[in-house]
Amino acid sequence: MHITFESPNQPEVIALIADLDAYHLTLYPPESVYALDLNALMQPEVKFAVARDVEGVIVGCGAVVLSPEYGEIKRMYVQPAARGQGLARRLMDTLEQAARDAGCPLMVLETGPSQPEAIALYQRHGFEHCGPYGGYPDDPHSVFMRKELR
Repeated sequence: MHITFESPNQPEVIALIADLDAYHLTLYPPESVYALDLNALMQPEVKFAVARDVEGVIVGCGAVVLSPEYGEIKRMYVQPAARGQGLARRLMDTLEQAARDAGCPLMVLETGPSQPEAIALYQRHGFEHCGPYGGYPDDPHSVFMRKELR
């Protein structure tokens, strides 16, 4: 499997993101799903990583929104059939390097309490719990995490 930065405006990526949205809506009410749409993912401050299997099929993705204050992880997803191979860790490494290269002093993310596997991944990657950041409300369906990059 390999990971590269690509445009999210591809039919396979759009389908993968639709799977992610459908999954999130089984766990949380719609008003607690803070997802970026395709237009937001295509902005110049967003680096969108795509993971492909050996046949070139897209099996995972993740994005980092870069700003002078922080890099925010968004749209992390690995298809269930591709899990357990370290792909999410590799996606996180790729996104973190992009944030470092952009000079971000901090990485942040918002996930949910019904995703303990994701929370464990982020903790293994050095993220710690924090309060809401940016424009996020203090939502009981949100878990906020951060990691210093300096």
